[in-house]
Amino acid sequence: MSSMKDRENAFENKFAHDAEMQFKAEARRNKLLGLWAAELMGKTGDAAADYAKEVIKSDFEEAGDEDVYRKVSGDLGAKADEATIRAKMVSLMAEAKAQLISELD
Repeated sequence: MSSMKDRENAFENKFAHDAEMQFKAEARRNKLLGLWAAELMGKTGDAAADYAKEVIKSDFEEAGDEDVYRKVSGDLGAKADEATIRAKMVSLMAEAKAQLISELD
């Protein structure tokens, strides 16, 4: 019985850890996306950092990535099309996960 409870606790802990890592990766991806978009808009320094924070906050509007996409797409206008923004979101998610993993090592 004890080993079953131990396994259950291990699965619960792994699930919680995975969810936390996914949240951190998404937040980091959103920051990187915000900095990328800020650069396209000609923002630098504090203005770029503030914009990246706005992008991070936009992710709390609804579940999924659509709120973030709408924020960046709306702000960029003709500076980047949908395919470019979505591709950047995918590549930056991979980069964000890699950064988090390297921080754990």
